[in-house]
Amino acid sequence: MSAEQPNAASDGRLQSDPLLHDHPLAWRVALVLWMLSAFLFLALAIPTTADLVQSFDDVVYRWAVSAEWDPAVTAAKVLDFVGSTWVTAPLMVGVAAWLAWRRRWEAFATWIAAMALSQILIGPVKDIYERVRPPLPLVETTSWSFPSGHSVAGATIAIAAVIVLVKAGPKRRNLEMLAAAFAVVMALSRVYLRAHWLTDVAAGVALGAAVAILSAAIMHRIDDRRRGIGQS
Repeated sequence: MSAEQPNAASDGRLQSDPLLHDHPLAWRVALVLWMLSAFLFLALAIPTTADLVQSFDDVVYRWAVSAEWDPAVTAAKVLDFVGSTWVTAPLMVGVAAWLAWRRRWEAFATWIAAMALSQILIGPVKDIYERVRPPLPLVETTSWSFPSGHSVAGATIAIAAVIVLVKAGPKRRNLEMLAAAFAVVMALSRVYLRAHWLTDVAAGVALGAAVAILSAAIMHRIDDRRRGIGQS
């Protein structure tokens, strides 16, 4: 075997493509998303800015009420079920089991980290803010409003699934865009159903996407160090 041809047996990553081909970009994107979510979290934590945010959310809420249309409500309720624990929990377990069976440990660690962190963040943060949900929701709601659990989970699962299941490259970039679009549609459906304020879902999508991308970036970095890649 020539010097230009690495030994596949010496680097398991060659048998399982790396999660990220542009590691620095992933860090930058994750940082921007964290900053966006932090801005919204901070805005709602300060009484003066919280009132301004609520005024904006009230305008969007009134639009959602005025734009109610039965076919759109039905579609939004389908997304409500898709984002429920009945769907997301088996999906989380199924993807983890498949990655473990395939021995794709970097992807497995990324998936577990993203799912765990996203779930851990939802409940405690809701209890800290104790934001009341919009009135007259079209679906059953529980707990507090901020941030939107459906939006956090939808963004985290959709984006992380593409990262861990699809080989890096042009095809994955297209699917990542579709995953992001799905996360946005899921989030807006929560506003349309009057289950959340707009800023609830905006913070949720930003937080969920940041968790997914940051988990991949961290695990990629850890795997690089384990293999001695990039070290002098």
